[in-house]
Amino acid sequence: MVCMESSAERRIQAIQHHVCSDQYQTSLLRRNETAGEFVLAEQGYSVILPEKLETGKWNVYRSVLSPMKLVSKFPNHPEIGTLHDNFTRSAKVFKDYKYMGTRVRVDGTVGEYEWMTYGEAATARSAIGSGLVSLGIQKGSSVGIYFINRPEWMIVDHACSAYSNISVPLYDTLGPDAVKFIVNHATVQAIFCVPQTLNTLLSFLSEMPSVRVIVVVGGIDDHIPSLPSTSGVQIISYSNLMSQGQTNLHPFCAPKPSDTATICYTSGTTGTPKGVVLSHGNLIANVAGATFSMQFVPSDIYISYLPLAHIYERFNQILVAYYGGSVGFYQGDNLKLLDDMVILRPTVFCSVPRVYNKIYAGITNAVKASGGLKERLFNAAYNSKKQAILSGKNPSTMWERLVFKKIKEKLGGRLRFIVSGASPLSPDVLEFLRVCFGQVVEGYGMTETACAITALDKDDVSIGHVGAPSPSCEVKPVDVPEMNYTSHDQPHPRGEICVRGPIVFQGYYKDEVQTREVIDEDGWFHTGDIGLWLPGGRLKIIDRKKNIFKLAQGEYIAPEKIENVYSKCKFVAQCFVYGDSINSSLVAVVSVDPDVFKSWAVAEGFKSKNLEELCENPRARAAVLADMDAVGREAQLRGFEYAKVVALVLEPFSLENGLLTPTFKIKRPQAKAYFAKVIADLYAEIAASDSSTRKLL
Repeated sequence: MVCMESSAERRIQAIQHHVCSDQYQTSLLRRNETAGEFVLAEQGYSVILPEKLETGKWNVYRSVLSPMKLVSKFPNHPEIGTLHDNFTRSAKVFKDYKYMGTRVRVDGTVGEYEWMTYGEAATARSAIGSGLVSLGIQKGSSVGIYFINRPEWMIVDHACSAYSNISVPLYDTLGPDAVKFIVNHATVQAIFCVPQTLNTLLSFLSEMPSVRVIVVVGGIDDHIPSLPSTSGVQIISYSNLMSQGQTNLHPFCAPKPSDTATICYTSGTTGTPKGVVLSHGNLIANVAGATFSMQFVPSDIYISYLPLAHIYERFNQILVAYYGGSVGFYQGDNLKLLDDMVILRPTVFCSVPRVYNKIYAGITNAVKASGGLKERLFNAAYNSKKQAILSGKNPSTMWERLVFKKIKEKLGGRLRFIVSGASPLSPDVLEFLRVCFGQVVEGYGMTETACAITALDKDDVSIGHVGAPSPSCEVKPVDVPEMNYTSHDQPHPRGEICVRGPIVFQGYYKDEVQTREVIDEDGWFHTGDIGLWLPGGRLKIIDRKKNIFKLAQGEYIAPEKIENVYSKCKFVAQCFVYGDSINSSLVAVVSVDPDVFKSWAVAEGFKSKNLEELCENPRARAAVLADMDAVGREAQLRGFEYAKVVALVLEPFSLENGLLTPTFKIKRPQAKAYFAKVIADLYAEIAASDSSTRKLL
């Protein structure tokens, strides 16, 4: 024993000498009791470890909040190992607290928010779960959920957890073919739907042989069709299923942390959906890690509008339930989201950059339009509060009262915590939100990691990065030589972001080949994203391994980065940047903001009110491109990163027209096909212009 200890001490001294020779100063080296390796503690938000002692390469980053052990359970409640444990505790501790609210009444009209308590939701969970058991849905069965966010979605999910079933979200916007594929691939036995999606299911029911039960949420019982007994499928209303369950309650069939909680199908940008298998342990570990930096209280109110079929929203729901907070559901129309927020007055808002960009553009354009004293007043208030935040001082209450109170009221007036995820948020938009609304946390994550990988620390006021690793995982950069990214790059290590820990998914359902492509033999999940490490151990996303292409001269283009820059243009609602190795220039298709576009047209003296005609107008196209160029210069785009010409369209990029994923990312191959003629015309325009220029010369 003494010899072993002496050997370990000698190894520590050897590594200490190696580290000091590499100019790490005042380092503290400690044995990692969990992995038999070692930790380097340094100032900042991350600590760096050697991946393997023998290599001497220090390239694994962990959160400074838990450097010695990756978090897999809630520190204050280690008894919570599953989603069932989490909700059962909340239903007991917060029994009479408001849990879920909705404005949509039974008859479809909209009113004030009406609430159910944690205790009432727990009762409904038991009834729905028991009803499924009575209909023969056994432990381990897959249960599909085919409607948008509403309280019944969460009750069904809680029921699945309580009775060890697997919830399988069905994106309501994926279209019939994708729904049919997922149901068959996951062998779904029961599907919860609404009247609007019932007809879709019935149209190809014979092509889904595993389905035994369809439960219709909402609608009128008398209007629910019945199927012949020979079909082998029973259709029942949600209310009837609940009544049956209440009269014949079954004991819970509690899952284990290693059991599958859900299969989330990622639509991705290409190919058929992939089923991401997440265990109860994966989800609990991720949310537990988040509690180190995201503390809520039972009085907090969260508005639910992001798709529950996406892991980002599932994560938020688990976190809010852990703290006993309230969830108000939107009425189902994104265009009325701000109306819902004014009525609900949430304290917590989680969204995506596309929405925050619109909020930013709306407020800044209104300020510029006001001009004069109002504009100067806003700028003075903004700069004063920005400096106070950066210096750690309390902002002036005068500015809060005169300026920011009115802005906050646009989102209900009580927001204290804003979260952004799904794609990078522009640094100036993040700063704007922080100044106008309060604490802002940007995170980076994936479905395959049960949501968060990194997040900003609540006390970190710097911008331009996505923070340090979650305490629930470790992260390392892996060299991508074909893109000239290496972990030895100076001044910042760069490479593909790889993740390991209890948050990493179990694999793609029934697809070992693709699973092995992304999870290596050492358990590292390869994200496909490119990052660099800033001082203090904070990660910045700079590129995407797959979504890059070369122009004719050989320059590498990262279109998402450019699109993110152009999204700050006042005319731009959405933007698709295209290029290829045949052409030497980029082109862009812009879905214009109709309100801004219309106001500009009026100010410029255009008589026609037809915006579609205006999109074709050379003056209008030139004005939009000029504004994009100005934004590009401000962001210091390189010359070849500018779009040379632009096409304007009124139609938004959406889930419905197949141009967006459910996380609002552009489906690039589909967008290329959708705008094929437009792109061809743009390149023809460039060719004609270049030809004219040569003739003049």
